[in-house]
Amino acid sequence: MSNGYQIRDQYAAHFITPAIVDWVDVFTRKIYRDIVIDSLNFCIKNKALKVYGYVIMSNHMHLIVQSETGNLSDTIRDFKKFTSTNILEAIRTGSESRREWMLHRFEWNAAQNKRSSDNQLWTHENHLEEVRSLKFFNQKLDYIHYNPVRAGLVELPEEYIYSSAKTIIKKVSGLVPISDWIF
Repeated sequence: MSNGYQIRDQYAAHFITPAIVDWVDVFTRKIYRDIVIDSLNFCIKNKALKVYGYVIMSNHMHLIVQSETGNLSDTIRDFKKFTSTNILEAIRTGSESRREWMLHRFEWNAAQNKRSSDNQLWTHENHLEEVRSLKFFNQKLDYIHYNPVRAGLVELPEEYIYSSAKTIIKKVSGLVPISDWIF
């Protein structure tokens, strides 16, 4: 079933919001956030993904991304599959205090959807929007960077580690290399 959010131009930059099923707070643990960071870095290095901005919140993330090879849908799919597999494995084998409850939620969601395997970590929707103007880009980048501020996690966007804000605002290296926006 289509949700209206489809990538029509595989080369265009898109604002996307992947979310965890049932809004489970997976990313409250560093180990799971780091899996996402490692996967983003892999996609940048090996799949020609350009990241213009990102933030990882407790149960979702926001990104502005683009594929230099015109395979954005495939890259997002692979990113979600890889992170899902690795996060689920870390939950199963690590010292996760919420293990049983989390795995139950992920199994239940998979059972509700024919497209899922035994577990579903990410929702199938990405709520993506094509970036068509500099104004839209700047609005979404501000939205991304102020997400942790609105959530009460930090006072300033650049204080949040799992975001591109510090890299862009202070012009320093961060966890993920950020591409320069050329419109």
